[in-house]
Amino acid sequence: MGRAFAAGLAVLAALTGCTVQTPDGEGERRSPVHIELPSGTPAPDRTPARGGGAPSTAPAPDDDKPSAAPAPPRVLWSRGDTGRDVRELQARLRQVAWLFEGPTGTYGEQTERAVSGFQGKRGLPRTGRTDAVTWQRLVRMTREPGRWDLYLMGGQQADPPDARCRTGRVLCIDKTSRTLRWMIDGRTVSTMAVRFGSQGTPTREGIFSVYWKSRDHVSTLYDSPMPYAMFFSGGQAVHFSADFAARGYAGGSHGCVNVRDEQAIAELFAQVRNGDRVVVSW
Repeated sequence: MGRAFAAGLAVLAALTGCTVQTPDGEGERRSPVHIELPSGTPAPDRTPARGGGAPSTAPAPDDDKPSAAPAPPRVLWSRGDTGRDVRELQARLRQVAWLFEGPTGTYGEQTERAVSGFQGKRGLPRTGRTDAVTWQRLVRMTREPGRWDLYLMGGQQADPPDARCRTGRVLCIDKTSRTLRWMIDGRTVSTMAVRFGSQGTPTREGIFSVYWKSRDHVSTLYDSPMPYAMFFSGGQAVHFSADFAARGYAGGSHGCVNVRDEQAIAELFAQVRNGDRVVVSW
């Protein structure tokens, strides 16, 4: 009977895939059964060690991966841009003596060079492009430009013409917008920036007419050149001013209407006739 029982136990073990374990070398018994798992069966999850440690199979953190580089500051304006914002940039650069031309409203070579110099002086990358960091630094160092800081060298829009300019041939001069319109029968032929007399010698206002033209005139009172002079009230005339061309609205005349664009005044001089009206208004 003992042999039959042992044989039955062996058959049972073969059918279940289990093997009977004998005592180990130190006399302790192991589990009576050892389960053989089929090949490819996943092992059960390993539990953390006593004390709450992480499972030994968890991936180690990757501390060697480099951090992402910060994004460069956004570029606001660069070479080729135009507009009012560029004028403000140029006006502020003039305040800190990095730019001496304009403002022109066009981001050209001189503006690019001025921005690059300003950046280098402050330890910023010398790109010549005005980015947000460069602009914020410049704003902190300067004041808000006024209208005539922005249009120091002209370029401003003309206001609507005075009603008295809408008929005939008229030099329509506006002290508010500092512009001269050359008008024929209500149509504007040309427009240019002009400068007026200083407080002590103001330009007269009213309706006048051109009574004398002098191409290469020189003032007998101030001994100063007055090319393309078109006299309309005593010694006051519309004429080209080299000082206005160089200094813009930083200066003033002795009562004359100064034009800074020599080509524009030359063309105007050729078209205006003696007897054409001159309207000077605010």
